Amino acid sequence: MESLLPALAGNIAALLSGGLVGFSLALVGGGGSILAVPLLVYVVGVRSPHLAIGTSALAVAVNAFANLVPHGRAGNVRWRPGAVFAAAGVVGALLGSSLGKMVDGQKLLGLFAVLMLAVAVLMVRRRPVGVPGGDRGAPLLRLLGIALGAGLLAGFFGIGGGFLIVPGLLLATGMNMLNAIATSLFSVGSFGLTTAFNYALSGLVDWGLALKFIGGGLVGGWLGAMVAGHLSRRREALTYLFSGAIAAVALFMLYRTLGAAL
Repeated sequence: MESLLPALAGNIAALLSGGLVGFSLALVGGGGSILAVPLLVYVVGVRSPHLAIGTSALAVAVNAFANLVPHGRAGNVRWRPGAVFAAAGVVGALLGSSLGKMVDGQKLLGLFAVLMLAVAVLMVRRRPVGVPGGDRGAPLLRLLGIALGAGLLAGFFGIGGGFLIVPGLLLATGMNMLNAIATSLFSVGSFGLTTAFNYALSGLVDWGLALKFIGGGLVGGWLGAMVAGHLSRRREALTYLFSGAIAAVALFMLYRTLGAAL
């Protein structure tokens, strides 16, 4: 019986952590999935940062594609620029994930913490931009360049990259915010799947853990969507609160990684 307790605790931690990521994604949008890696490392207890990144990338991809379906049915996805953005970004994700596997795990966590601080700032500074109503026809080179950069960063850190993809689509195409958020999910899923595949080739995906994380994320996302409807007027306050939580986790990660280095 005692030998089963650690496994049970690990399963519960994975489900709850996945639920927290799904809940935060539904509640505040882009940036929520960035909590997946620190939760896997510091709560679930995954010892290898690379294994945590590969596993979280798979979970993020599945959740993104699951959320893409209702947006697609509602006609919110702009498939042509979305497909171009995803195709170019996949190349960046493949390069970024290959580079990430070569970086020392603790150094990668330190860099990840710095990225989290940047995301926390961007979340409170972002402003809806774009032209309401649709696309204005993006210059192809601009679209490809932004996509390549977003994919590179997403692959390197094993994140969805929605906080980069959404403003990238807004800047490059002029589509409105709803279309950009919906369209970004195709790229988020594509980048995550590419990263997970690359990490899986090196045996750096825990498939069982990913399934638990995904299951928790789907339930958490459903609950988050319900709560979001009731708290729509407090969305800005929630964003500030969540960005503060991201910053706090980032500082904790920096403390742990710098402590380990010293």
